[in-house]
Amino acid sequence: MSEILIVDDEPALLRTLRINLSARAYAVRTAASGGEALDRAAHTAPDAVLLDLGLPDLDGMEVIRGLRRRSAVPIIVLSGRCDATDKVNALDAGADDYLTKPFLMEELLARLRAVLRRLPGATAPAAPVIGDHTVDLAATTVTGPHGPVRLTPTEWRILALLLAHPGRLVPGRQILREVWGPAQEGRGNYLRVYLAGLRRKLERDPARPRHLITEPGIGYRFEP
Repeated sequence: MSEILIVDDEPALLRTLRINLSARAYAVRTAASGGEALDRAAHTAPDAVLLDLGLPDLDGMEVIRGLRRRSAVPIIVLSGRCDATDKVNALDAGADDYLTKPFLMEELLARLRAVLRRLPGATAPAAPVIGDHTVDLAATTVTGPHGPVRLTPTEWRILALLLAHPGRLVPGRQILREVWGPAQEGRGNYLRVYLAGLRRKLERDPARPRHLITEPGIGYRFEP
């Protein structure tokens, strides 16, 4: 049974999350402040943390950095801060994902399942599947219903980076830095062009992608 630590000072939201997660067989612990969250995480390591940024004692960014100094526990931020800068800063500080309040409970649960799949011992699929295409990263091949699909070297680098973090939001600046180098972190248009090309080659409906998802102004994610 996975143990989830919920950190939020809103009693109604804590109660809602506890009910929904407990109903799905998660063990739930709660904390209403950043200090309490860090203390709980230090004594009993959770499998994932759901963290609000607006806490009464510590800013959520401090809590993320405090958790990161101790472990690689998956952190999903749940926040009313909707500015792209806040989202990028949280991801750069070490968060794995970011949901803006109010959010759909089913979306939160799907993202929680995604980060938990990355835990040690979790079973990963033999090969990622995108629409009707199977990706073999070791052999650098993509096979679809009509045979092999050719990807450019740059498309491969972008795709491999997204597939390495299933369900996780990867900041656009990180992709640009790792694929093109630090000097190109501001060239978001590069990514838009290449992601559009990947969707045309791999998604069943490129206009409504199911697997290669854009979070506007923030980054991209691969949804299995």
